Amino acid sequence: MRLRLGSAGIAALFVAVAWTGVARAGACPSPAGADARLQTTDGRARLEWIDQRLSRVAGQGRVWTWGWGLGIGAAGVGSLAAVPFVSAGDRIDWYAGAVSAAIGVVPFLLSPLSVVHDAPRLHASLALEPLNDDARVCRLLADAERMLAADAENQRWQQGWWIHAGNIAFNTGVMLFLGLGYHHWTSGIINGVAGAVVGEAIIFTQPTGNIDDWGAYRRANLMYQGTF
Repeated sequence: MRLRLGSAGIAALFVAVAWTGVARAGACPSPAGADARLQTTDGRARLEWIDQRLSRVAGQGRVWTWGWGLGIGAAGVGSLAAVPFVSAGDRIDWYAGAVSAAIGVVPFLLSPLSVVHDAPRLHASLALEPLNDDARVCRLLADAERMLAADAENQRWQQGWWIHAGNIAFNTGVMLFLGLGYHHWTSGIINGVAGAVVGEAIIFTQPTGNIDDWGAYRRANLMYQGTF
């Protein structure tokens, strides 16, 4: 009888160990300062959640970049196209508008949202092979967490007070250039105010979803789906 009880106990022990292994198989370290519950969440689930969140904001970022970039570019081309049809004395106003538009496109080319590049890179890494290797899952997850944190910071930075200040300073310069340099105060004010309004609209419509995503992730709230 003792032997049968011992065998049952050993069997129960093996089952317990097996279940512990299953429970911990997908466990990966969590970022510093994150809710302790995050580490108990399967690494694959965490990785897929980050992939979805980055892909969603990257899509928004591409629409934002191309929409504003093409719109501003078209406005610049329109300003140049009007030059032959205005008096020689007024052409500087239209040239100033075209140059301002060209400068307005530069940030979209030189400093795009980092998530636009990060999201496809992460998605391609996940598609290379099945996520059946726990060590690989944890390595990919660590990279994905760094991307999410960096993209959140990038989106926060691009809405900082210095961006607003730069927008106001640049467009004030356009106004003063036309006003003080050519005594075209009316067109200078129109160009300056319009440019500042468009600049602020660009800043306020910039996608920022990964800021909230990173906060939700660190709170282990993987039910969070963001706002539209």
